Amino acid sequence: MSETTQRYAAALFGAAGHDAKAVRAAAEALMADQPLWTALQSRAVTLTEKKQLIRDAAELDGQEALKTFLGLAAEADALGELPAILAEYSRLALAAQGGVECRVTCARQPDEATQEAIRQAVCKLRGASNAVLEIRIDPAILGGFVLDVDGVTYDRSVKGRLDRLARGMQDAPDSGDMDRLADQMKAAIAGNTDEVDAVETGRVLSVGDGIANVSGLRRAVYGEMVEFENGTPGIVLDLRRSRTGVILLGSQEGLTEGSLCRRTGRPADVPVGDALVGRTVNALGQPIDGLGPIETSERLPIEHEASGVISREPVNQPMQTGILAIDAMVPIGRGQRELIIGDRQTGKTAIAVDAILNQKGQDMICIYVAIGQKESTVARLRETFRQYGAMAYTIIVSAPAGEGAPMQYIAPYAGAAMGEYFMAHGKDVLIVYDDLSKHAVAYRTLSLLLRRSPGREAYPGDVFYLHSRLLERACRLTKEYGGGSMTALPIVETQAGDVSAYIPTNVISITDGQIYLETNLFHSGQRPAVNVGLSVSRVGGSAQTRAIKKTAGTLRIDLARYRELEVFTQFSSDLDPETRKALDHGKRMMALLRQPRCTPMAVSRQAVILYIATNGLLADVPVEEVSRFANAFVDLLEREQPALIGEIDETGALSGTATEQIRTTLDSYKKQVSAQWKA
Repeated sequence: MSETTQRYAAALFGAAGHDAKAVRAAAEALMADQPLWTALQSRAVTLTEKKQLIRDAAELDGQEALKTFLGLAAEADALGELPAILAEYSRLALAAQGGVECRVTCARQPDEATQEAIRQAVCKLRGASNAVLEIRIDPAILGGFVLDVDGVTYDRSVKGRLDRLARGMQDAPDSGDMDRLADQMKAAIAGNTDEVDAVETGRVLSVGDGIANVSGLRRAVYGEMVEFENGTPGIVLDLRRSRTGVILLGSQEGLTEGSLCRRTGRPADVPVGDALVGRTVNALGQPIDGLGPIETSERLPIEHEASGVISREPVNQPMQTGILAIDAMVPIGRGQRELIIGDRQTGKTAIAVDAILNQKGQDMICIYVAIGQKESTVARLRETFRQYGAMAYTIIVSAPAGEGAPMQYIAPYAGAAMGEYFMAHGKDVLIVYDDLSKHAVAYRTLSLLLRRSPGREAYPGDVFYLHSRLLERACRLTKEYGGGSMTALPIVETQAGDVSAYIPTNVISITDGQIYLETNLFHSGQRPAVNVGLSVSRVGGSAQTRAIKKTAGTLRIDLARYRELEVFTQFSSDLDPETRKALDHGKRMMALLRQPRCTPMAVSRQAVILYIATNGLLADVPVEEVSRFANAFVDLLEREQPALIGEIDETGALSGTATEQIRTTLDSYKKQVSAQWKA
């Protein structure tokens, strides 16, 4: 029923009063006069002629209010809606007199005694003085009846009891023991003998594009899970006076206007637990990797209020990505939210993947949420994790582009719920949202289909809240609240480097820093293409490893100076020695920061490379040989001085004795390989 129909019915009720029987009889008599009713709906008849026909109609004698109403309806060309308006008018009049309408579905026509018993039961149940029954016959319910009253369905049918019995048997654990199975069946039958399934229901008004508009569901709440009669779940996402907007989390096949929708009384949730580790699941937590079912005993709501200030611990433990450029210049702490931002195809996902690979042996649970990605891309990513042993501690939540906007919308919240389970149990979690640009587009699609007002770039006004309530869930908890942490690495795609666009600026303001990947750097061969000037970590420095913090102190300044000098000197050949020295040093630093994919570095390796680079110990090494030389030197230390490397990894510090050993070994190694440079 449309809002227009409701407004017309309310206007008729206000004008005609409570005498619904007489008004409806007159209107039905008018519609029964086929020539007159056809003329009133014909476009060939002028409005003046229609009003004259209404005034002269014998069926409307004594119904001046109805005549006036029909004249106004004729002006608005709404006479075709008269049957629906009369039905709503009768309901309003009945409610005003303390009555209630209800629909009774039976397998066969009930006798008068049964109807009267149902009326009395409805009056007692709803505190009404009168109940008007609408009888419907449906042999499919087998026996008994289904009562729909005031948006609530009471199921006393044989089919309903069988369905409840089947659900009880399905939820019971399958032991394979025939005696136990018989006991389960007896218990299920005994528990459902006199049970009445009373649920609040609604009817589908329209369905399409993953959205269902439902009438009824008057007590539904935002974010509640509902279920349609074809078994498809949905989430309430829009609450209005006359309808409820529901997003479909499955197929809409079989759903038509009038299909039943029932409340479940619980929020949308997903399974959580250790059984999910190593698996690939969809946004509902259902396995999609072909490795069989996932047995979990707990479920958590996908939407959850972020932890408060009292339960949070300062970020003071490092979350090593294994990428030298990031760990040295844009460090990330456990519990931080660090944005990865850049244009398409600049290596954003590669950074997240390397960070996950580097958590091997670090007692960290990783969750990768793929939003709107191609299924082939997710499959290749899963194979990469499997190849490097990362699936042993990783969960992949995939909502590919082919699944539609509803699944893409809930995917990051589902991943956050899975991560919060481990965080509450004292574990550290790394979660990657790849990417939130597609998530915002999916939400924009849903909002426009739900007919919400568009704003800047057609996004709804609450799109900022969309991501803030997601990213605020990442934190580090105090020991009293579990002691775990959840580190978030959201990814946002920019267009032509425009970081001032709506979604990028929103997410930048929510997170604790950003890693900006520059397209020009990427195309010049600098991988990862981290822009030093625009990348920042607001809290990670407090959690940075001491050895790296000590050795990388001047790295950002040196690189920023190099980038500035490079721009101003690219057309000049006459350079002073100081400028030439700064340029040479910058070139060596850039070369050292180039790192192949899927090769994360340990802390000790990073510390040694940064020490020999920032202290000018590579000034005599040719630029083209710097990267190979530095890595070969660290390989030598790992082979010949494992105690030194072990000390750095264990303590996270670079002692004076260690630096002396590094210098001595470096001088000796240079003498061995310098002949190759000169040759």
